Amino acid sequence: MEPEKIMEGLSEELFAAIKAMAKAKTVEEKVAYSQVVKNLSESMGVFLSLAGDMMEEYDFEDD
Repeated sequence: MEPEKIMEGLSEELFAAIKAMAKAKTVEEKVAYSQVVKNLSESMGVFLSLAGDMMEEYDFEDD
């Protein structure tokens, strides 16, 4: 899968989870959505960290 599509998908899911969390009525619902937001945020962080590591390895001056 293309990295842009992965990031776009994660971003869309994160935005949807945040909106759903704002609409949640009970504490249990809010906790569940906050867990989803946390997991998606961590996933995006891992992906961005990997992308950053790959960018560091690529030498742009050779092009």
